Amino acid sequence: MKKIIFCLSAALLIIISMSCKKSDDESTNLEGDQSPMGQVGTTISSSSIAIAGVSNFNGTVVALNNGVSSYNGSAVVTNAVIKNMLANVPQLTIKGDTVFAKDIQARSTTEGIEVFSGLRPGILVVYGAGAGESWPIEGSSDKRTVISKSTDDDYPYGFMFIKVSQIDEPVTGALKSTTGLSKITYWANHRFGLVGVQFEFSDGSTTKFPLYTSTENK
Repeated sequence: MKKIIFCLSAALLIIISMSCKKSDDESTNLEGDQSPMGQVGTTISSSSIAIAGVSNFNGTVVALNNGVSSYNGSAVVTNAVIKNMLANVPQLTIKGDTVFAKDIQARSTTEGIEVFSGLRPGILVVYGAGAGESWPIEGSSDKRTVISKSTDDDYPYGFMFIKVSQIDEPVTGALKSTTGLSKITYWANHRFGLVGVQFEFSDGSTTKFPLYTSTENK
């Protein structure tokens, strides 16, 4: 569990990134109209309760250019080991127990979510995709694959239950050996976007984070 936040924070809420940035004039594989979730001022948050030493996470869209949203974010990290690991991530600034991230890029449309920043950029989810469909992860032979798609409102989200798609992302190679991370699972809903992310490690342990966005698709 000591290695959790290095990858966790990168995927979680898309605020911790290590290099890759997509230029505004590059094409995207993701279809759909601009989502309100990618508009300037939209915020993303997680549980108010500390999970794995992380609390008070928040991310905000600060710019939108040609469909690409730029996020700034922060989180409180109290574990000294975790903070030492995060200190090696170029786009992070650490002041006391607060970790700041700047200019993390992603595209949100009415059809799905695509990430441009982070260790594993590519399409994260296509809302209309069925079980078995998958998308490549840039720089890796791994793919994100739709494992299941709800037909009933069976996923707890705040004070309600919603339909979701479950997308699994296996982690292999050097990333697995250096972090202990073996799989990332995402849950997404066409109206609320990304609603949960879970990290599974080689020892079988898991940590799950709920995600909440201040805007939604129509």
